[in-house]
Amino acid sequence: MQRRLRSGLPLFAWAMLLASPLCADAKTKTRAHAVRPTGVPDPIEEDSDLAPKAARMVEREPNGAPKTRAIAVLVQDAHSGEILYEKNADAPRAAASTQKLLTALVVAESGFLDQSATVQPIDTMAEPVRLNIKPGESYQRIDLLRALLVKSPNDVARCLARDNAGSLEAFAERMNEKARALGATHSHFLNPNGLPIPGQYSTARDLSIIARAAYANPTIRSIVCLPQLVFRYANGRTRELENTNKILKRLPYCNGMKTGYTEAAGHCLIASGARPGRDIIVVVLGDSKGGVWQDASALLSWGLMM
Repeated sequence: MQRRLRSGLPLFAWAMLLASPLCADAKTKTRAHAVRPTGVPDPIEEDSDLAPKAARMVEREPNGAPKTRAIAVLVQDAHSGEILYEKNADAPRAAASTQKLLTALVVAESGFLDQSATVQPIDTMAEPVRLNIKPGESYQRIDLLRALLVKSPNDVARCLARDNAGSLEAFAERMNEKARALGATHSHFLNPNGLPIPGQYSTARDLSIIARAAYANPTIRSIVCLPQLVFRYANGRTRELENTNKILKRLPYCNGMKTGYTEAAGHCLIASGARPGRDIIVVVLGDSKGGVWQDASALLSWGLMM
């Protein structure tokens, strides 16, 4: 491994990442998939949370996109940026933990991921999802970044942010600067984890822009595809972290990206998927607990088959 892990490989590296041993091995160990000759199987039907009842009879929009119950939706080609379908895409919404993709992007692009970050007391002041890292412990940034994107712990988000910018407030400024530079100009971020705070919001369109940039980052792409990983604490104890993205382990064409939930935001998911010649990003905001998996699965399947 190079001493400095940096983002920014050329575009031809994207396709190579889909076949990377890290992701391919992890998904193979999790489940064997039967794929149709088209390369895009039907959404699975054995999991009640994931199986779109619409897999048997789908209500569709005029352009053929499956109808969804989510408040805001956007389906985008990850390469060209073409919008394939949108619903309330510019409505300001709480983004919950989906905004951790932006946190991860800022951290990944800062580089030096093989160097250590030392946990401070302020980092641990986060509820409700925590990894329970302790003040004084040191971890490689890349290990914290992996935990952030797979399990979504809020204490890890705070640690990475504070380590990156010196304070949570300074990191929020970096988040907003990065969002504006990407063209996500209808968002305002105030913390690295997406927990509710007055004045923090985004839109499905802005999150798709951020997700597209994250999808192009090789470091992030190599992480969000992992169904699980083993995190080693500073004292040597290990813990297996299951990815919060349910459809990742059950739909073979899904290769990421990030879940989110708060009462204010509802159930949210940014999902990505690929087949030869096609990469799709789906943003689903303000859905129900079961509906978010069904809607994202149906939209991902539709987008990849277009």
